[in-house]
Amino acid sequence: MEAIAGVGAAAVALVLHLLHIADQSVLLAIVLVILALILVRDLRREARDERETELLEETARLVSEVRVAVAPPDAVPIGPERLRVESARFSREARGEMVWFNVCLSMFAPQPLFDVLLRPAVENPEVTLIRFVLDERERERWAESVVPKLEQCDGRAKVGAPAWSAIDEPVSCILAEHALGGQEGLLSFWGEPFMARAAGRDVPRYIFHVQRHSELVGRLRELERSYRLAGR
Repeated sequence: MEAIAGVGAAAVALVLHLLHIADQSVLLAIVLVILALILVRDLRREARDERETELLEETARLVSEVRVAVAPPDAVPIGPERLRVESARFSREARGEMVWFNVCLSMFAPQPLFDVLLRPAVENPEVTLIRFVLDERERERWAESVVPKLEQCDGRAKVGAPAWSAIDEPVSCILAEHALGGQEGLLSFWGEPFMARAAGRDVPRYIFHVQRHSELVGRLRELERSYRLAGR
């Protein structure tokens, strides 16, 4: 608005100068005023642009913080109260090939635990293959605590013979396909506070549900594959 008013004033002054009503000094003064108005306008625009830039940067920072805050975690901890429920749910919702790596077979000795943890996977029609990769020290438990119970399950044929290997890892996991694509897993660690001793056997106390978007799934898969290929 200031620039428009200045241009109008300059036009009037020019007409007056041509009519010899106003001299050159008046015209020069008006030109200087116009230049001053343009400078003020540019300064205001620059300040406004700087403020808008600051607002954009602040908005981008806030959006980044919100994105981090709402991003799903790589692994969700599962405590003792929900352990059996979540383990059974995982087996019921599994798809495709299912891998059990370095699990302690003593937890399958009691029939109720077998029925909660392994039977749902064996009898799940969406699971096409169940592969065990086990420490060779579990051979006796496999024969005594698992095989007889498997014989009583529908879908027994999908459980292949274990791949036996000398496993010296502080982790065990169960991996399976997800209904929406990709793989997910249940991850547990040996020793306290993740494992507890009960009636002479190791029983998981805390496990982690590894989400299908996590890079950890691929690492666990590589770990399982390396021992399976080295097994016998």
